Amino acid sequence: MHQEGEKLQRGLSNRHIQLIALGGAIGVGLFYGSSETIQLAGPAILLSYIVGGLVIFTIMRALGEMAVEEPVSGSFSSYANRYLGSFAGYLTGWTYWFMWVVVGMAEITVAGVYVNYWFPDIPQWVTALVVLIGITLINLINVKAFGEFEFWFAMIKVIAIIGMILAGLGIILFGIGNEGQPIGFENLWAHGGFMPNGVKGILFSLVMVMFSFGGVELIGITAGEAENPKKSIPSAINNVVWRILIFYIGALGIMMVLYPWNKVGSEGSPFVLIFDQVGIPGAAHIINFVVLTAALSAFNSGLFSTGRMLYNLSLQNNGPRYFRKLSKHGAPIRGILFSSSFLLVAVFLNYIVPEKVFIYISAVATVAVITSWTIILITQLKFRQSKTNDEVKKLKFKMPLHPFSTYIALTFLALVIVLMAFIEGMRVALVVAPIWFGVLYVGFRLKKKDSSGKIN
Repeated sequence: MHQEGEKLQRGLSNRHIQLIALGGAIGVGLFYGSSETIQLAGPAILLSYIVGGLVIFTIMRALGEMAVEEPVSGSFSSYANRYLGSFAGYLTGWTYWFMWVVVGMAEITVAGVYVNYWFPDIPQWVTALVVLIGITLINLINVKAFGEFEFWFAMIKVIAIIGMILAGLGIILFGIGNEGQPIGFENLWAHGGFMPNGVKGILFSLVMVMFSFGGVELIGITAGEAENPKKSIPSAINNVVWRILIFYIGALGIMMVLYPWNKVGSEGSPFVLIFDQVGIPGAAHIINFVVLTAALSAFNSGLFSTGRMLYNLSLQNNGPRYFRKLSKHGAPIRGILFSSSFLLVAVFLNYIVPEKVFIYISAVATVAVITSWTIILITQLKFRQSKTNDEVKKLKFKMPLHPFSTYIALTFLALVIVLMAFIEGMRVALVVAPIWFGVLYVGFRLKKKDSSGKIN
């Protein structure tokens, strides 16, 4: 092991960072959870993604302003520690670690579902265990190996989504696979209207929409290992948000044009049906491979994040010094292995309640990521307040419409939390979250008492 104080290696190029952010956000939310959001809002789900995307852009610009000035691994936990106080850094870091552990559980759960398509006799928990071991080994090599694997993982699903959009447009506009008869766009309003469940449907859909976007903040985590953060971070933030919007809105829009919104997902995967219709052989197997890759990609990014967050918490003295040491290749090996050990819980859950794992995990992950986003926004407000007018003028990647955009985004995130209380299956997160925050507060006070001899 390297000695304490040694730094993570800057081995991530611009192409790695672009695809890491894209890969982290395009996972189970699109491939596995999209039919559920469509049932809530109908075709108006496209509006939900536009609104959610604008809020995400605001959050990412808030993070980007700080990350370009202070590119450190651990990112917003480090900023919260500096500008909001040690408890904020402690809560942010451990909650983000918890979020990615929970999301990792979701990803290896659906990996088991996809493998069962080919091998129905293999128990879900076996697949979950194999995936956990394999991705852990990738993360233990070095950051460049992680970046390269993630680049190609993410590239596969990006190509698949683009292919699906182009194939769908071929059917809609030129009637390919439909005897030359263009389908047109009538399905967007022919089954109860564009907004069949009214404003209420759009509001409730926002919860799963925001869960889908979880992962974009990975850009901030990569800042400490980026080769040229002052160039790659702004580029990744500005590009990744509109790319995600295109992928989500493009893919879901095509689905709902080709199939009535109330039948999406009822006759199998819309991705499979589209490729089948244009005559691509083995479409179901191709798409199953793609969605399996998507789950592996998001899990790979998540495990990367947990190791870096534990490393940064140890540097802040908000986590055990044990996590401060790196491998000879500059990987936070102890943090990665610690996170992997917690993910064995998902293997156990897949053994006892495989049919209920996904919705519970999604709910808890949504509260955790919204907590992280909220702290990013509040930290950015404090970050700006700490600067003189001259320092603000010198900022290289300023937050647009500051501070109004920040307040609007904070209000939106509060609305999403309130909406969760009205959705069955999501309420579990509103019970888990206060317990988790309580555990963190007690842990923080005990840490302070242990380090100073008395509670501060």
